[in-house]
Amino acid sequence: MADCVFCRIVSGDLPGHVVLETDDLVAFLDTRPVFKGHVLLVPREHVETLPDLPAALRDGFLDAAQRLAVAVKDGLGAQGSFVAINNTVSQSVPHLHLHVVPRTKGDGLRGFFWPRTKYADGEPEAYAERLRAALA
Repeated sequence: MADCVFCRIVSGDLPGHVVLETDDLVAFLDTRPVFKGHVLLVPREHVETLPDLPAALRDGFLDAAQRLAVAVKDGLGAQGSFVAINNTVSQSVPHLHLHVVPRTKGDGLRGFFWPRTKYADGEPEAYAERLRAALA
């Protein structure tokens, strides 16, 4: 879909710090991360919500989510992760995306209040590389 920001990242029309690519899926760093290393997993095909995800993509989508949850621990030293999908409500981009947010005890995240941080110059590349290495 031409006006979808995630479709434009998937197609390469917009830059994104990609950490994982398959034939069906792409994962990249969130530009407004809850914590640094916050990853978004999207299907290449424009699908708006989880109920719209074709059955043929479900296993691969969940497999990639599991791999990313491990990567934020192994690659970033997080103690765990928060994994979430919004469907329509609170979905800022109407393209299915799964959040994998690195977590550590005492990080300040409470409930569904998600403070946002920013990357310093050069940091997105370093975080993306660490995650790619952990996924390899």
